[in-house]
Amino acid sequence: MIKRVFLFLITNILIIATISIITSVLNVGHYIQGSGLNIPSLLIFCLAWGMGGSFISLALSGIMAKWMMKVKLIEGNPSGRALDIQLMVKKLAQASGLKMPKVGIYDSPEVNAFATGPTKNRALVAVSTGLLQRMNNDELEGVLAHEVSHIANGDMVTMTLIAGIVNAFSMFLARIIAYGVSTFVSDKLENIVRIVTTIALDILFSILGSIVVSYFSRIREYRADAGAAKLSGRERMIAALEKIKSTLEIPMDDRAPSLATMKISGKRKAVSWFSTHPDIDDRIDALRKMNI
Repeated sequence: MIKRVFLFLITNILIIATISIITSVLNVGHYIQGSGLNIPSLLIFCLAWGMGGSFISLALSGIMAKWMMKVKLIEGNPSGRALDIQLMVKKLAQASGLKMPKVGIYDSPEVNAFATGPTKNRALVAVSTGLLQRMNNDELEGVLAHEVSHIANGDMVTMTLIAGIVNAFSMFLARIIAYGVSTFVSDKLENIVRIVTTIALDILFSILGSIVVSYFSRIREYRADAGAAKLSGRERMIAALEKIKSTLEIPMDDRAPSLATMKISGKRKAVSWFSTHPDIDDRIDALRKMNI
């Protein structure tokens, strides 16, 4: 627990420090001037904060995933299921024209797996011990094909770009509206009205923005399922999803919430608009209808 808190703090300090340096060098820290809003300065400020944080998180994603999930890399001369995983990923990566990703196992009862990393050639694929205990090799290959497809599709970078753009646009729009609202009050209240309005709009737009990000995340899952079906066979991918469906009562591992969108299975939200993963029955149905 202490280690996770420490890593979280260090990561956020690095993000804040890096973005602060960028905004200072570009002289965009103060976008409100005597003549009003400096739109170019505000735009750069929002892009720096909105996209800068996303890309720094992406750059650190592999390291943070290993530390927070305590992933043990498969190295040397493995045997048993570890060897099976390594050989499967190697075969799937070669078929996808990818450099061999790092492969690991994390100790968790959840039936899940994830892929992360800053680039296609610096990726990590990890599976849970819970998944290994419950899946046979055909189902396991379907899961690994799904994760390799995420890497081949460049989903880590794509989702980072989408999240960064949504964050930047939300910040920009919130500050434009907040500035406009503040012009309708007295000079004494102007600053406090602008600050309060900005905070309220940041919260509102972040909620609305998460709907957009979740939508693209669901599309990404369908694409990875389709890619897995082409790599390892439709029936293996369907069998993997059916096994996951039968184990949904097992609690999800929440040690690294930022990885939730990159896992093969995610928590079902009360409002489907906020779900990062489609319903498993919908995914299976899409696979059965897909032309390969």
